[in-house]
Amino acid sequence: MPKQIIRKNQTEENIYSKIRQIIESARSGIARAVNTEMVRAYWLIGKTIVEGEQKGKNRAAYGEALLQSLSEKLTRDFGRGFDDSNLRYIRKFYLTFPIRDALRHELSWTHYRILMRVEKPEARSFYEIECVQNNWSARELERQKGSLLFERLSLSKDRKGLLKLARKGQELQTYADMIKDPYVLEFTGLRPQSKLYESKLEGALIDHLSKFLLELGKGFTFVARQKRITLDGDHYFIDLVFYNTLLRCYVLIDLKIGKLTHQDIGQMQMYVHYYDRELKQKSDDSTVGLILCEDKKEAVVRYTLPKKNKQIFASKYKLYLPTEKELKTELKKEKLIFEDARKDQITPKKG
Repeated sequence: MPKQIIRKNQTEENIYSKIRQIIESARSGIARAVNTEMVRAYWLIGKTIVEGEQKGKNRAAYGEALLQSLSEKLTRDFGRGFDDSNLRYIRKFYLTFPIRDALRHELSWTHYRILMRVEKPEARSFYEIECVQNNWSARELERQKGSLLFERLSLSKDRKGLLKLARKGQELQTYADMIKDPYVLEFTGLRPQSKLYESKLEGALIDHLSKFLLELGKGFTFVARQKRITLDGDHYFIDLVFYNTLLRCYVLIDLKIGKLTHQDIGQMQMYVHYYDRELKQKSDDSTVGLILCEDKKEAVVRYTLPKKNKQIFASKYKLYLPTEKELKTELKKEKLIFEDARKDQITPKKG
């Protein structure tokens, strides 16, 4: 093909590519603008309904009658979207988010419908902030709410820490800030009752890497799988290696099927020491080791690691999305264990 024709085709392709970007950007902008106006309109409608209900003598009865009448008229004039159920959501929207200027233009009506189902105000504020900061889709928000992300992150925090979590979202200042217990890995599609091998779990996590990164949290980037290190001619393999760009440290992850043993913890200590002494750069902070296991005995973890350990953690994982009740029971149990461990560290020895 002549060079002149090739250059012509390349020029046309470049022009087409630029025009395509312009159109996609415009469509995206239009969608955001429509969403912002829809949310704003629903807030104003909710405000109008609440103020109208307050004028009725028997407010409960008047409110129901008002919603029914409005639903019929709005559906007649504007079509679907204004049935009783949606009008109740719109009314609740105003009651839940009464400050109009505090609404986030980045969030859709679907986001706000999910947020309205979060009962605790501090948890609702946390999810709202995280949605905006991490650009969560409505589906991602639903998943994080269902996995009780706020409760899992707040496990080791006092009241002051909870309020900070609610006001600012997840902030990574210490290694413990990025650790959850349990980790919820339902996205792998693996069944808990099936025979499981570590290699199979590892493969499923790699196949769903974007979802695993979402579960790990802020600042994680993937570095390596089955990272080999050699000591005196013996080869060892670290299941997964990540780097956290916010804490500026390597995070080594080992996967364990069955019960966690002190040998597993000792092996992770070796991996962490090797990375700290041989691989991390001067600009990096100390390496973190995380062992994900089916089952752990807190006493084994506590007495294998030094009291002032800040680098190695062990957390359970679940291959299904537990019910809220199951997760709350698990979190309550973990909190008691955490508080007992903290008491042991601050209680002076007798003698």
